Amino acid sequence: MFSRSPVIDAKGPIALAERDLLFTALAVMLIVVIPVFVMTFLFVTRYRASNKKARYAPDWSFSPAIETVVWAVPALIVIALGVLLWNATHKLDPYRTLAAKAEPLEVLVIAQDWKWLFIYPGQDVAAVNELVFPNGTPVSLRITSDTVMNSFYVPALAGQIYAMAGMQTRLNFLADAPGTFTGRNTQYSGDGFADQHFSVMAETPAGFEAWLQRVRQSPGRLDAAAYESLAKPSIGHPVTYYSGVQPGLFESVIAKYAAHPAAGHSGHD
Repeated sequence: MFSRSPVIDAKGPIALAERDLLFTALAVMLIVVIPVFVMTFLFVTRYRASNKKARYAPDWSFSPAIETVVWAVPALIVIALGVLLWNATHKLDPYRTLAAKAEPLEVLVIAQDWKWLFIYPGQDVAAVNELVFPNGTPVSLRITSDTVMNSFYVPALAGQIYAMAGMQTRLNFLADAPGTFTGRNTQYSGDGFADQHFSVMAETPAGFEAWLQRVRQSPGRLDAAAYESLAKPSIGHPVTYYSGVQPGLFESVIAKYAAHPAAGHSGHD
């Protein structure tokens, strides 16, 4: 059996709204597509060489009614799609904090060669290639890159957003129920691009606390020296935990490219 695409089998309100928007846009476009296929079949059937009953009008060249339909209908569809997408784009603004009973969980995300680092400032822990959070709790990501441009994407939960050196972007999402999903980089970034994916786990509140306790038992701490070692290019990097994080590390990664903007282009893109 084929598994359903995570884009179709959405597991959170943001991904669900994006999926419904995709279906709505497809339905609007089918207003043109379906009649085109139907008329193509009718025309080739009616005006085939063997059908002597079809009207033959070699001097006919213009019809106001046909021209109106041909131009007006697509124009109306483009206008309808424009209004639909404009409203949806603002409604699904990735920077907008989601309304929920629970306070958002803030996670700082750094794209590296070729892995993802997730820092939990409120919990003072970090993980490589594993993003864990409680289901039903909004997740608020601040995202940057310590290398070339990357693209953060968890299809089952939210749309993609770019990670860029010297800048930060934001993404907010929520998982409706516990589950395990796949996140990846969708922007080609060099040799390890194909393996630059990570696990995304929505846990129960108790499961999330158990995960935090497991991470806090790790002997490693993410200070400046540990981060410098981690930032070196590696392919297929294993999940790694850090029981402490140097304050201001995320901001320092952004700041170093603000001072040296060309440093973000290491030449392997």
